[in-house]
Amino acid sequence: MNLIVAVDKNWSIGNQGQLLVSIPEDKRLFREETLGKVIVMGRKTLESLPGKQPLYGRVNIVLTKNPDYKVKGAIVCHSLEQVMEELEKYEKSDCFIIGGQSMYEQFLPLCNIAHVTYIDYLYSADTHFPNLDKDSDWEMTKESDEQTYFNLCYTYRLYERKNTK
Repeated sequence: MNLIVAVDKNWSIGNQGQLLVSIPEDKRLFREETLGKVIVMGRKTLESLPGKQPLYGRVNIVLTKNPDYKVKGAIVCHSLEQVMEELEKYEKSDCFIIGGQSMYEQFLPLCNIAHVTYIDYLYSADTHFPNLDKDSDWEMTKESDEQTYFNLCYTYRLYERKNTK
């Protein structure tokens, strides 16, 4: 299973329910990576999307503790086990965890590939992602040339779990 995330220098991912920054090329790559695939997110992430709606052209799975939560165009699950049961219907390589923090924390042990946009900047943030550079289970296997968006520098990194089960 995959995860996809954009982080700053402190491995921060968001502030007050929003992404730290919107980089058009990063959005394009996110779309390219996930179109036609399965994306798994928490309720807050879904509600931060445009129109608070599921993303077009993907199977959207939303995890929430609220048993009454419903959203048109998405599969709503209420436990990690229920999400995993739903994911059994799909090829694991087609499944992407897209956030937020608690989703990444729950699913990181189940993922083998991490697509990370690393932004060389420090933002004010209240949500974070585990630093894969300091995690001995993970190694960076690819890194793009440095990209720029106005005065921001960033790279695309691919991390792979060292010992896949």
